[in-house]
This record gives sequence, structure tokens and C-alpha cells, in this order.
Amino acid sequence: SSLPAPPPPGPALPSSPGARVADAMAAEEAALGDGQDIFYVCKKSLEKLQEKLKGTEEITSELVNELTFPENLPDEETMVPVDMRGVGQDFDDVEQMVESLGPKGTAEAFIKAKEYFDANKDKEPEEERPKPMTAAEWRQVLEEEEDMAEGEEEDDILEDEEEDLLEDEEEAGEED
Repeated sequence: SSLPAPPPPGPALPSSPGARVADAMAAEEAALGDGQDIFYVCKKSLEKLQEKLKGTEEITSELVNELTFPENLPDEETMVPVDMRGVGQDFDDVEQMVESLGPKGTAEAFIKAKEYFDANKDKEPEEERPKPMTAAEWRQVLEEEEDMAEGEEEDDILEDEEEDLLEDEEEAGEED
């Protein structure tokens, strides 16, 4: 049986990035269920924030967005897993973190989350641990989770795209 191809990564349908992150975090928690709360952040931005925090440079919300929203990153940018349990508080999304902790506090929270992940308190075997991925892969994960979350209302919009995709694939002679 051939599954419909996922929609091409095009412009996202209008929705707030915060809602997407919340859906992703919720889906991630549900998928893991073992207490881990894995989220992915841009490795380069995380390192940049760590440097800035060592000094007295101001942490802007733009930097935090660069860290957490893969939409604006190059596809090959490395995203690394962090365990949000290290933050010590529950947040629905990054925007809520920034409102509550400020950009600097949010940056510090993500650094704690990275340290928590690296500490591997659950003694999880290395091969079962979440691995770094590219920004393109993380966007795909978020899109899939968003599609599952929104599911129903998007069906009509996606059906047309999927039909076009299926026709294109059939013409290309790809049969599963």
C-alpha cells in the first residue's frame, strides 16, 4: 500500500509559532512518555548564547527565536536535543518562557536543559538517546506533529496538494 507523500515543505499555513512549539512539546512528551521532555535547539545559537551569558552581553528575544524556531535556519544547521526537565518549570511554549523568564532567563533555561540532557540522569543507553538532527529534519518533525494535531481542519487543503503529488509521482514511474 502506498502512503500519500507528505506535503512539500512550502510556506507554512498561518498559525502562531508558539502554538506549533506547544503542539510539538506536547506530542514529544506523549511520544516519549518516560518522563523525558525533549526539545531541539540550534547548536550554533546555543553556543553563541553560552558565550554571551559568560560576558555581560544582552540576550535578545531574536537570539532566543534563532535558538528555538528552525523556520529561519539553513536546512543543514545542526539542532541538538535538550531535556526540558532541566528547566525546573513547565511552560507551554517558548513565548511563555520569554514572558515569564525574559530572554536571558530563557537562554539560561535552555542551557540548563542541555546540561540536563547531557547528564543523562535516566542512564539511557547511548543508541536509544535522541540524536542531533538538521534544521530541515526538525522542521519536518514539527510539521508532522502539527499535521497530526490539526488533522481534521487541514484535510481539505492537503487533499488537493496530495493528489497533485501522487499524480507527479505516478508520472515519474515510482511505484511502491
